[in-house]
Amino acid sequence: MPFLDSLDPVFLFYASITGGVLAVAGLILLILGRVMGRDVAAVWDTYRGWIFMAPLIFGAVWLGREATILGLGILSILGFREFARATGLHRHWWYMGAVYLGIAALCLLEVMEDPRTGMDGWYGMFMATPVFMIALLVTLPVLLNKAEGQLQLVSLSIVGFIYMGWMFGHMAFLANSNNFFGYILYLVFAVQINDVAAFIFGRAFGRRKLRSNVSPNKTVGGSLGAVAVSMALPWLLHFSFPHFGWIELVLTGLIVGVGGQLGDLTISAIKRDLGVKDMGSLIPGHGGILDRLDSLIFVAPLFFHTVRWFHDIY
Repeated sequence: MPFLDSLDPVFLFYASITGGVLAVAGLILLILGRVMGRDVAAVWDTYRGWIFMAPLIFGAVWLGREATILGLGILSILGFREFARATGLHRHWWYMGAVYLGIAALCLLEVMEDPRTGMDGWYGMFMATPVFMIALLVTLPVLLNKAEGQLQLVSLSIVGFIYMGWMFGHMAFLANSNNFFGYILYLVFAVQINDVAAFIFGRAFGRRKLRSNVSPNKTVGGSLGAVAVSMALPWLLHFSFPHFGWIELVLTGLIVGVGGQLGDLTISAIKRDLGVKDMGSLIPGHGGILDRLDSLIFVAPLFFHTVRWFHDIY
């Protein structure tokens, strides 16, 4: 088929395996529900969430660099909006507007050409953006002529911008790479496998709680199993980054296996402090954007700077 022949083989692999897994999972759920009479309503909600998300992810990546950066930028804004609503920051529009402006600036810097090198993405200004944003946010109380309660608003705004905007923005900057498909699709796929592995190993071998006051369902057995699976994935999917040597492959496994779980636990700590189960309800069966992206927020910058250190992004 001419259309399939024109697709990047890495893109085609990840699209095919994702479609195959969803098809098999759907068939299993049908058998469990209609043939065996099991209650799988909650699992169906999660499954429908993936049916909704997978085409959007692959559609944006297939459309190319600009569409991917725009799509990830929209996710950053939606993630920050969930954070702001959960913390009460959404009632303070000067701070909200400043963070929205900062995230939009990041997207622009990810798309535009670097005036010094002529390469896609203005890396230097992208890395410096937190300095300017923090300066703006700590100045807002002065500009608004307010003092009481402003430290909390400034702190929440800085956390929101750094976490949902700048850290996650490293994922979008990877779209400027010549290995665009390999990097981004691997991270999305590997992080989800890491989550699934933690769940399966936790059910099978989990006895001791990992961090009981942060996430009671997480276990040491599940965590170690997820790390083991994540360490194997870069070797199994080496075609995603054929220029990686053994050091980069080991680091990639650790970044996904450890960093992904830290991202999940970090959002869990925030949710427990706020007394909420999910950060939102946009995605059926998954909660909000932050509930789905929490692992990638940690993994993206760690992977990005590993790639840049060993090979540069381009």
